[in-house]
Amino acid sequence: MPGHNRQTEPMGFARHDHDACVSAALTQAVAYCDAEGLRFTPVRRRALEILLERHAAMGAYDVLKRLQDEGLGAQPPAAYRALDFLVQHGFAHRVEGLNAFVACTRPGEDHVPAFLICTSCNRVAEAATIPARRLLETAAEAQGFAIAKVLVEAEGTCAACRERAQA
Repeated sequence: MPGHNRQTEPMGFARHDHDACVSAALTQAVAYCDAEGLRFTPVRRRALEILLERHAAMGAYDVLKRLQDEGLGAQPPAAYRALDFLVQHGFAHRVEGLNAFVACTRPGEDHVPAFLICTSCNRVAEAATIPARRLLETAAEAQGFAIAKVLVEAEGTCAACRERAQA
């Protein structure tokens, strides 16, 4: 479509083929780990699958509970280690404002995610902020500042929740 910019298209609130979304993310994670010589353990894989089940933020204890219910990782460190691995390798992001995690919708891409957080349903959409990142880096360089981490989070209400509220 003319003028359509995939880099700024939010993902998570729009309807999509979720099975294909999950399958592609898992395939990419397996391929990356194989190429990098990393162990994609059953706990790491299942933690990613849990995050991929829906585009909502999940706390570490929510992930731990699911792992425990399925006989994988009975202790909190198991969930935290799996989530840390997923974040470190770009398969998931930590949403600081919610103290939670979401699966990355753009694994393997160079991006700084912007999180659009619905305060009604807790669904999270991820939009890439490549142009904003460059502007921020330029501004930081002009000040002699070295950026270590960028967080972009916006809270509001998704279209589905607004529609339910109006009904």
